[in-house]
Amino acid sequence: MDKRFRFRRAANYINLATPLGLLVSIIGGATRRPGPNGLILAFGYRYRFPIAGAFTVGNVVLTRWDSLSDRLIRHEGRHATQWAWCVGLPMLPLYLLAMLISVLLCGHQASYNLFERLADLEDGGYPRAVLWWKRHRGS
Repeated sequence: MDKRFRFRRAANYINLATPLGLLVSIIGGATRRPGPNGLILAFGYRYRFPIAGAFTVGNVVLTRWDSLSDRLIRHEGRHATQWAWCVGLPMLPLYLLAMLISVLLCGHQASYNLFERLADLEDGGYPRAVLWWKRHRGS
């Protein structure tokens, strides 16, 4: 494994994000298995919250599905790196703030969410919504 992914894995254990992700996966009834680049893939997550095909807590990628595309795994891997750079749990309020800003700007939770943009919107399956004031210009 590349040195940067080993660093990310260690950082997310130390900052408690990955242990939290493992706890969420256990509570959610997900089956865990090793993934690429130090990720832990957790399939069969049983709750409908959060509303996403997959979501990441530390190095744990959780999904209700039984498989993930390589593209979506890359997207979620970028979120794992964001957890490391945010020093773990501060990622939660920062992500929620970014989601709120995106909703205010365009009505979609991901299109202008800084974290989703940095993780590549298209890899995550998100649209590039138009800003609300451009959508309503001339009305």
